Amino acid sequence: MELRLGTRGSALARAQSRTLADALTRLAHDRGLDLSIELHIVTTSGDQSTESLVGLSQTGVFVAAVRQALLDGECDLIVHSLKDMPVAEHDGIALAALPSREDSRDALCSGGVALGDLPQGAKVGTGSPRRSAQLLALRPDLEIGPLRGNVDTRLAAVGDRYDAVVLAVAGLKRVGRAEAISHVFSYHDMLPAAGQGALAIETLPSLDPQVADVIASLDHAATRAAVTAERAALGVLDAGCAVPVGAHASIEGDTLTLHVRAIHPSGSLQLNEKVRGPVAHAASLGRSAAHALLGRGAARLVGAS
Repeated sequence: MELRLGTRGSALARAQSRTLADALTRLAHDRGLDLSIELHIVTTSGDQSTESLVGLSQTGVFVAAVRQALLDGECDLIVHSLKDMPVAEHDGIALAALPSREDSRDALCSGGVALGDLPQGAKVGTGSPRRSAQLLALRPDLEIGPLRGNVDTRLAAVGDRYDAVVLAVAGLKRVGRAEAISHVFSYHDMLPAAGQGALAIETLPSLDPQVADVIASLDHAATRAAVTAERAALGVLDAGCAVPVGAHASIEGDTLTLHVRAIHPSGSLQLNEKVRGPVAHAASLGRSAAHALLGRGAARLVGAS
C-alpha cells in the first residue's frame, strides 16, 4: 500500500516527516502490512512571504495549505509542528496521533558564549515575541532583531548580523544541528510555546482502518495530555505565536503540573500561574490556569505593543 504524506518543504519539516514516515513503515511491517510512504511537499503562504511572522496572520499560517492538500486528496496524511497549529479543531480532519515529544526547551546559539557573557547591548535574533520578551526579562540591555529562514540560515546569522540567535532545541536536534547549541534555557528562564517539540499527524476519517490503526499506535499518552493542557490555556488567552505567552506541562505519575506565563513585550512585567491536578483533567487545568491569568490582568500584557 502506498501513501502520500503531506508536509511543508523546509529541511526541518522534511526531516521530521521522514522520521515519522519511517516509524510508520516499521510499525506496519511488524503487523504484516506492506506500507510505503512518500513525501508530498506543500508550499504554504508562510514559506512564500518575506515579512516578519508577527506581521502575518499568525494562527495557522503554516498549516492551512497542508490541510487543504489533505482535503483535496493530494495526500493521505499530513504532519505539522504542533505549535504551528490553531487550537480549534478543523472540521473533517482528525488529529490521528501525537507522537512522543522531543525536548520542548529553547536554545541559545552563540558560538559557545553564555548569555551572561554576551557583550552589553549584544544583538540577538529571534522571530518570536515570546522569546524576545523573555530574553529582555533576563537581559534588558539586549538588542533584539527579527529572524526568519530555515535552521541553517538562522544559525548563519550568528557572527554576521547577530551575536546570538534563539531556536527550539527540538528543531536543532531533528536537522542534526544540536552541536550549535551554546545554552539550553531552563523552563524557569524561558517557557516554550504551547506544544513546542511535539508533532501532530492529521488524517481524514475515511482513511483505511488498518492504516489508521498503525498511525494511532504512535500516539503518546503523556505527550497528548501535556500539550492538551498547554493548548487549552492558549485557547483561553486567545494567543497565537504573535504574542508573548509561554506554557509547559510536565507529568509525574497521574499528576499533571502546568506553568503558564504572560509577558509584556518589553520583558518588564510577567505574570505566572502554576496549577496541578489529575492528568485526566488536562484541558480543564489549562483553562483554569489561563482564566486565573486573565483575572490578574494578562489580557493587557499579551495585548500590549
